[in-house]
Amino acid sequence: MNGTIPALTVHFAPLLPDVWLYGLCALALGLLGLSAWRFRRGLWGRAITAGLFMLLFLNPSIVEEKRTPVDDVVAVITDRSPSQAFGERTERTDQALALLEERLAGLEGLQVRQIAVPHGDEIVNETRLLAALDDAFADVPVSRRAGAIFITDGQIHDIPQNPEMMDDYGPLHALLSGERNERDRQLVVTEAPAYGIVGQDATIRYRIEDTPNIREDYATITLHSNDHAPVSRRVRIGVEQSLTVKIDHAGQNIFDLDVSAAADEITLANNRVPVLVNGVRDRLRVLLVSGLPHAGGRTWRNILTADPAVDLVHFTILREPEKLDATPQNELSLIAFPFRELFEVKLYDFDLIIFDRYQMNRILPHFYFANIARYVREGGALLEVSGPSYAGNDSIYTTALGDILPGYPTGQIFEQAYRPAVTETGQRHPVTRALHRQAQAHESAPWGAWLRQVGVAPTQGHVLMKGANDQPLLILDRVGDGRIAHLASDQIWLWSRGYDGGGPHAELLRRLAHWLMKEPELEEDMLSVRTAGYNIIIERYTLESGDKSALLTKPDGTQETITLRAGTDGTLEGRHRATQHGVYSIDDGQQRRFAVIGSLHAPEMRQVITTSDKFAPLARKTGGTVQWLSDHMIPDIRLVTQGRNYGGRGWIGLRNNNAYTVAGVTDRPFLPPWVYALLLIGAALVAWWMEGRRRKERTHASG
Repeated sequence: MNGTIPALTVHFAPLLPDVWLYGLCALALGLLGLSAWRFRRGLWGRAITAGLFMLLFLNPSIVEEKRTPVDDVVAVITDRSPSQAFGERTERTDQALALLEERLAGLEGLQVRQIAVPHGDEIVNETRLLAALDDAFADVPVSRRAGAIFITDGQIHDIPQNPEMMDDYGPLHALLSGERNERDRQLVVTEAPAYGIVGQDATIRYRIEDTPNIREDYATITLHSNDHAPVSRRVRIGVEQSLTVKIDHAGQNIFDLDVSAAADEITLANNRVPVLVNGVRDRLRVLLVSGLPHAGGRTWRNILTADPAVDLVHFTILREPEKLDATPQNELSLIAFPFRELFEVKLYDFDLIIFDRYQMNRILPHFYFANIARYVREGGALLEVSGPSYAGNDSIYTTALGDILPGYPTGQIFEQAYRPAVTETGQRHPVTRALHRQAQAHESAPWGAWLRQVGVAPTQGHVLMKGANDQPLLILDRVGDGRIAHLASDQIWLWSRGYDGGGPHAELLRRLAHWLMKEPELEEDMLSVRTAGYNIIIERYTLESGDKSALLTKPDGTQETITLRAGTDGTLEGRHRATQHGVYSIDDGQQRRFAVIGSLHAPEMRQVITTSDKFAPLARKTGGTVQWLSDHMIPDIRLVTQGRNYGGRGWIGLRNNNAYTVAGVTDRPFLPPWVYALLLIGAALVAWWMEGRRRKERTHASG
């Protein structure tokens, strides 16, 4: 609106304090009352004179305001949360918004403020439309608020419990974008452990919830556990159930729960819930069998006993059967080697077996070596640290372990100084990759020298380190379900003593043991996923070259192919900018990992049915309405005077506040001073004349 509208008002600026005015007024009324009682004639003259005096003391003036009408403000809040993507809600919302803009533009004196929630690329796990309304009206006075229109599915998570606090916003209307009587089934995990002990069971509790219009009593739940075959069973809907799962390995264990779909569901995004349990080892049980005592024995014990999570059983062959001396049997303090206990009865209780400079001495029967080979193939771990005996006739390679060892002895022993180095393959392998980076970054001399190495020829596996004459020094291999590592030298103890500058002996052996124990972060062919804010970073470690791809599944079930491009040190990397809260699945065809953005069980994905129940109390309190776009695309819009009904069938009303601003004010006296003087003199003369006339009449009557 343009132009100004004049408005006149009367303003009083008393010449005396209020107390004086009240006193004078009381005195005048008292005198007038007495005059009316004693002298009935001439009362009007006295009253007019008293009134003029009081008017003079009140000092009235006329105030003229120049008022400029201002527009009322209406807020249009559009729900763009993930649940609005289900069914036809997005299309219906867009059409309604376009028609709403057109109709509001045709109303004079109305300013429209549009806000979409969430803003831009913001990711939310709740729909907070009332907070957006506060932002829209933050700088708008109550006198200019015409109301608000929400285009939503009704699943709003910040509606106040006390609707009375929303009176100042004007009528609030909701246009619902979904359909009536929508159907949905969701899987709710009520309890799941964050951590579990490797080898032990964990319990997951869940419940299947249906909307009332799905009249089914049972559904099928399917469990995908790590890399095992899926397991399905029928369960009752609405009753809490439990599943027992086994923690197979350290690191991330994936248990994917999926419930069968109901007919005509609005979405399947909440039918599946991945449960991530981090496996931790209770204790690491290590069996260390050493040959004849040597300087490296103390190094092994120091490393293994330094970790409180390691239970070490260590046997050293001090006295061979063929060794004869004059010591009486009853004075021998050495215990008999517990062959059957270690290598048959409790063999599978050990997580790792280490042979350190072991040589055949007829102490350990040959069939126990066959037990060890079977133990490795079935998932165990073996580390062979070779001494000079490995190159001779009493080599451990002549036993059943020769079938699984990755290198056979060539018969050579290199007695010379050399510096261990990481091979090209080792530069990409997670066991030695970090050590190679540290060596490159170090400004001092390279690792210290070793003085002996056994010649081996690799038959399988990967050579990660080389030594004397570029001979294989460290070989890693997978055997069946287990793993084996072969260190072709017993000289690593020189690094622990700081000889020739030393080297990373503890870090190498620790990483080697963790690789043997199948720690996920040391897998040479590993898929790793991490998050940085809303960015999902996918890393693929591989010993092969070339780009690869991974299939990313979003929380709403849509999929996208991510290209993993080669970086440095055997790392392939890809990135994805998340647009939803929830669980993202990444599968490269061999491994599957999950990334969680925001809340794992976001309210936005738990309640997806279009409903009027949440908004209805707020609409009733403010005079607004709740209407379904499926009934009619957009209702008529009217400007309604405050205090009347703001909505009905097929129409919604906005408050017409008739707001204005004051452009100028003129203040002038009600009467000029000389007019007051004439009026007072005239009133006094009239009163005097009337009083004189009354006395003359009384004198005439008495004569």
